[in-house]
Amino acid sequence: MSARCQVLGTVPGFGHSISHSHVRTKRRFNPNIQSKRYWVPSLGRRVTLRVSAQGIKTIDRDGIDAVVARIRARGEKV
Repeated sequence: MSARCQVLGTVPGFGHSISHSHVRTKRRFNPNIQSKRYWVPSLGRRVTLRVSAQGIKTIDRDGIDAVVARIRARGEKV
């Protein structure tokens, strides 16, 4: 699966690892993706979301119903 947050759309960043001798090699900064199950009262069922740590904070702040409504408005299946 891709390292992408379903709530925020966070994707990996890219950059360089720099060694002691200052040789640069490509590396990837992955977001902290977690699989979380939430009870969604408006749907009457549980949904499993792949969310980043920041996405979990967004769900805590805005509520799962509002976040799921935004995801479905984008056309993603939940």
